[in-house]
This record gives sequence, C-alpha cells and structure tokens, in this order.
Amino acid sequence: MLSQFGYTFGMSVTHEKTMLKAFDATTASRALELAREALQIEADALIALHARLATDESVGQAVSLLLNCKGRVVVSGIGKSGHIGRKIAATLASTGTPALFVHPAEAAHGDLGMVTPDDAFIAISYSGESAELMAILPVVKRMGGAVISMTGKPESSLARLADVHLDVSVAKEACPMNLAPTASTTVTLALGDAIAVALLDLRGFKEEDFARSHPGGALGRRLLTHVRDVMRSGDAIPAVGLATALPDALMQITQKGMGMTAVVDDDYRPVGVFTDGDLRRMIDKVQDFSKVIIGDVMHANPRTIGPDKLAVDAVAIMEQYRINQMLVVDDDGRLAGALHIHDLTRAKVI
Repeated sequence: MLSQFGYTFGMSVTHEKTMLKAFDATTASRALELAREALQIEADALIALHARLATDESVGQAVSLLLNCKGRVVVSGIGKSGHIGRKIAATLASTGTPALFVHPAEAAHGDLGMVTPDDAFIAISYSGESAELMAILPVVKRMGGAVISMTGKPESSLARLADVHLDVSVAKEACPMNLAPTASTTVTLALGDAIAVALLDLRGFKEEDFARSHPGGALGRRLLTHVRDVMRSGDAIPAVGLATALPDALMQITQKGMGMTAVVDDDYRPVGVFTDGDLRRMIDKVQDFSKVIIGDVMHANPRTIGPDKLAVDAVAIMEQYRINQMLVVDDDGRLAGALHIHDLTRAKVI
C-alpha cells in the first residue's frame, strides 16, 4: 500500500515538474492574452451597466427604500452570489447603513429569526431561481419586509417577487466556457458599491463617522486620537523658569527624556523652549555653562497646540517646522503637556 502511495506521489511530482517546464514563452503569452481578454469582458460589462442605469429608475428606488429603512439591511445569496453579498453587507455596514449577511440555507433552519419586519432584504441570484432564496423570501414578504432582488434575469421568479429589481445581467462571462460567474459577480459587486456610496452621501456620512466604525485602522487612529490622548502631562513635562541656570535646565532635559525643556513664566505659560540641539550648537561658543541663564539662550515663542486638537494636526505642524517636540497649552495659554514625535509614533498616528 505504502509502495503504491510512493509510486503515485512520485508520479505526481514528476508530472508537476513537467508542467512547470512546459510553461514556456508561448504558454505565458497565451495566459497574458486570456487575462487581458477576461479584464476587457468585465470592463465592458461595467460600461454596459453604467449605460443601462441612465434610463433605469430601479437604483434610485432601491436607494430610497434602503434610506428609509427603519431596521437593518439583510443581504443574502448562495454560492458566488453569497460571497458577493457578504462584501456588499460589509461595505454598507462600514459606511453608515446597518447591514448583515444571512445565508439562505441557514435562514431556512432558524437564522430567519434575525430578520424583522422593519428590515430591507437584498436577495442576490444571477439566475433569479435560487431554491434556497425562494424558500425564504415568501416568509420575508409575509413579515412585511421590503425585498430588493439583484439578478441577471428580469423575468425570473425572484425578480417578480421583489419590490425592486436590480438588473445585473451581462452579455457574457469572462470564463472561456461562459460558465463560471466572473463578469456577473463583478457587475453585482460594483452595483452594490454604487448603492453604498449613494447612501453614504445621502446620510451625510463623514470621515469622522467612518473612523468610528474603523477604530482599529489607520484612519480611525488619525481621526479619533487627540493630543490629550498621547501627550505627556504632570511631572513628566520638562519645564523650568526663565531664571533657571543652564546646568539645572540640562538636568531637567536629562531626567524627563524628551530632548528639550519648556521655559515658563510665573503664570506657567511657555515663553520659550531649549533643546539638546541648542546645547550642541552652544558648545563651541560658551566657556562656562554655569553662568548661563536659560532665558538668555532659549528659543522664544515656541510652537504650541491645544489638547483637544487631533494628534494628526500635531504631526502636520512638526513636519512643517521640522521639529521633534511640541508644547501643549490649555485655553488660558498655560503649559498642559508636551509631545515628542516618538509619542505619536507609538500611538500609530504616524
């Protein structure tokens, strides 16, 4: 038995190597030709959909129905249509339209309990005759839910049952045998994206809203992280008075580890800043550091920002003026915190 397995395995490896060797320039050229042809077929299908929508009112009707839906949008489909449906539901949910995907076969065995009369139901089936969908849609209709169908057959059972039918028909699939769902799934997905974008705009959905539904992403961090969330405060702020001797200021720089210290007046308002770069530039010019007062060598009018500003705004200022540290002041102009570029990096704002 093992010897037979070894023989078969050896044959399969040999066959694979033969196939790899056979992938010559002619084969590569044919593969590229087929790939370009597939892309052209799908592009033509999208262009045809674009032209069809110029006189088709169904998309507007579907958008109006979804916009006025009091519940959620439930998307359903099986096979490749199901995969496309999951993406459409995910796009809707992330752009301000509460949505979820329900597998039609599972729905027939209990998951239909997720659907309420206030929901809108999007059923996807290119043939429009999916047995799994046709088994549950009459129940959805009896519940009072609105149904939008996406099919390639306007006269199909699913299209006739729906309140709004969206035509996703294509002249042909990109598959050479015109069988595998390719152009049709591309068109369905693109139309789902178009509807989501229309709803996004009509709802007044903004970047801040998108960030709230994507808190773990880069955009979420940029739009939800404020200066107060990442600044150093309290005893972690390096600060000295105007009359402080330079050696004492240097101790503050060293202890607080920010490469600088703020210089504040009697009301704790920052009037200057002194950095380790300033120190390096002074080495050749000053003989006795003990006689230097920080107020005489500081940079006056330091760059500041408020704690309620977005951290990304602080990044923009730092990049503009090529600085690595920034002071944070409250509404009264008093020192409230300090930012280092590394703080922003750790917070993944940059």
